[in-house]
Formats: sequence, structure tokens, C-alpha cells
Amino acid sequence: MKIIIQCICLLLALTILISCVQEPEVFKTNKSDYDHFLISGPLKTIPANLQFEVEANSDSMQLPDLWNLTDDNMQIFKETGDVKFLKNSAKTLKKAIEMATIEKPGFIRALSNNYMLQHRFKEALLLAEEARALGTDVEATQSLLFDLHMELGNYGLANKYLDSIKDVSSYEYLVRLARWNDFKGHSDSAIKLMEKATEKAEISQNEDLLLCSYVHLADYYGATGHIEEAYKLYLKVLEISPQDANAKKGIAWIVYSYERNGIEALRILDSITQKNKSPEYYLLKAEIAAFIDDDMLRVQALDDYYKMAGKNTDYGDMYNAHNVDFLLSMDVEQRAYELAQEEVSIRPTPESYGWLAYSLLHLGEKEKSMKVIEEHVIGVTHEPAILQRAAEIYKANGKQDKVKALKEELLGATYELGPIKEAEVASL
Repeated sequence: MKIIIQCICLLLALTILISCVQEPEVFKTNKSDYDHFLISGPLKTIPANLQFEVEANSDSMQLPDLWNLTDDNMQIFKETGDVKFLKNSAKTLKKAIEMATIEKPGFIRALSNNYMLQHRFKEALLLAEEARALGTDVEATQSLLFDLHMELGNYGLANKYLDSIKDVSSYEYLVRLARWNDFKGHSDSAIKLMEKATEKAEISQNEDLLLCSYVHLADYYGATGHIEEAYKLYLKVLEISPQDANAKKGIAWIVYSYERNGIEALRILDSITQKNKSPEYYLLKAEIAAFIDDDMLRVQALDDYYKMAGKNTDYGDMYNAHNVDFLLSMDVEQRAYELAQEEVSIRPTPESYGWLAYSLLHLGEKEKSMKVIEEHVIGVTHEPAILQRAAEIYKANGKQDKVKALKEELLGATYELGPIKEAEVASL
């Protein structure tokens, strides 16, 4: 009997051992989870007569009508990427500011946010300062000023405004504190804070807050390797808003960067571009086309991008950074350098300086290029794409010790970089 028991124990031990050495289950996306969201639905439309009124006889409109018209235009801009609707919204807000008295600060902040989306940052800052001078809704204005100074690369000022709204029970504060921690490279803290903010959004059941929270948290999850959690959140977004382009793009990126399935990622992107004409989707198409060695598709995607953003002045400065990247890929180095200089003057962030340095490298000015990244990039940002360009600049200058240090950091960010850039990092 004792031998039998020993044999049974040995058999159980072997069974446990075998189960322990089995391959862990690898997460995979499932087309059936999101296929029904890829069908293009109808667009929200603005009644023609209402649009006509705001253009031809806006004095007869009331402030609630202007708020509604602003929201309608912003919703269509979100769905289509057509900058015309973003500018329509700004036009409506300007009229509302002229008419408003007590509500004026709210309209001013809304126009400031609109200008941020248009990358008219200096004008947006002037509006935010005007709203602050009016002295109402101080926390909302301080939050806006934090956002603006983060966009402008004024990180010391941004931190001061963040401290001024400190309230761990506030959704707005938690979201911004998460952003600050992410900027500082504290990814785990950023996730915990964004999770707390998301809990508050779920309690409120405010649809806009939920969408914003789920997308931001999903992005944080993806960047830290929590791919399945990110995927589930993108699906949650689509359950609320079936045409949400950010969520679809997030899933497409998982399929492309994590699963290395370029064909399926392109299918998802195609469902976005049926309705949403934001130029950046065509740059992503071009990247994925290069990954699957479809040169004809890559050239077509780049041509589509150029027609939309490169030749279209309606977008203003919104795509300056993308255009620098595009011009460098087309070997138009001098124009890329000039545009990078313009972008630094508008938005002196590590990203802008990174593009300036990269364009200098392409012009053969490797020493000047290195000086720029050491003064404005290294030690300021943890963004993988920016650091990858910095590593290339160090390599060109023969600084192999610095290349090695950056390479080690970048190898932990291959999901964020994607397969094409991952190969470039490997070759550093």
C-alpha cells in the first residue's frame, strides 16, 4: 500500500511538473470581437438651416443654440477628421463669446481647447489667461493652463498649475496627474491614477468621460505590455461609440505591432478611413504596407497623405511634425529642416526639437544635431520614438556608449515603436 501511495504521489508530482512547464497561454485578438464595429454607420449631420443661421443671422441665435451647434460640429470633426468642422466650431464659439456675459469664461475655455486641437497654442494660451483674469471657475482654467503648458513644453509651469488644482477626489486632477507621471516615465503610477479616474467616470456614467478614460487607460496599458487589458478597453469604447476611430486604431495597432498581422491591421484601418479622413491614418497605412512589402500600397498611402496634409493649408500647423517625417522620407531635407524650425518656434517640446535635430542629421550636420538633442531632448522625455531618433544621432557621432544605453531602453518599448522601428533599433 505504501508503494502504491508513493507511486500515486510521484504521478501527481509529475503531472504538476508537466503542467508547470507547459507554454503559457498567449493572448490573441479575435475578429468576432470587433468585426461588427467595422461596418460604417451614418454620420451625425447638422441641419442645413441651423448652419445657415449661424453664418448669416447669428444675432438671432441664443447661447444654448450656439453650444449645441459647437457640439455638433465637434462631433462631426471627431467622426470625419474634416478640419472644416473644427473651424466651424471655433467660429460659433467666437460668436458666443461676443454674446455671453456670465457664461463667457466657459466659452473662452472651449475656444482655447479648440485652438489647442488646431495647434494654435499661443492663441490658446492668450485665451486661457483671459479666462483666468475673469476669476470664475478657477479650477477649470488652471486645468486648462496645465494642458497648454504641457503642449508648449513649459513643464515647470505645468507642474505649478497641477499643484494648484490638487484634489485626489477630482477626476480632472487624477487624469492630469496620470499624464504628468507618464511624462516623467513613472508608468505604473500613471496607470494606477488613470484606473482611479476611470472608476470615477464609471460611477458618473458620463459617456464622454468614459470614452476618454477607457482610451487613455488602454493606451497606458498597451505601452506597458498589458495588451489584453488594452484590447478589452478598446472594445468597451466601441460598445459605447461603435464608430470611435481611436479605439479602432488601438486595435489595429495591437494586431500590427503585437500580433504582426499587417493584412488584418490594414483591414481595420480601411474601416476607419471610409469615414474618417484624418491624414495620420494614411501614414500608418504606409508603415504597415512597408512591413508587408506592398510597395504600391505604401506609395499610394503616402500620396493620399500628401494630398490631405502636405498640400492642404486648411490644417495649418496641425501636421507639422508628421510633415517633417514625410519630407525626410521623401529626401526633401532642406524643407523638412525649415518646417522643423517653424514647429520649434510654435511648440518648443522635446518632440519638436527631436525633429529639428533629425532634419539636421539628414542635412549632414551631425554635430549640430547632437547638440540639439543634448540640450532639449535627453533627460527631458521618455518617448520611445523621440529617443530612437536621438540614438541614431549618437550613432552618427560615434557615441556608442550612449547608443547602447538608449538601445537597452528602446528594446523594452518595441510594442510602442512597431515592427519597422524595432528592426531599426536592433541595427543600432
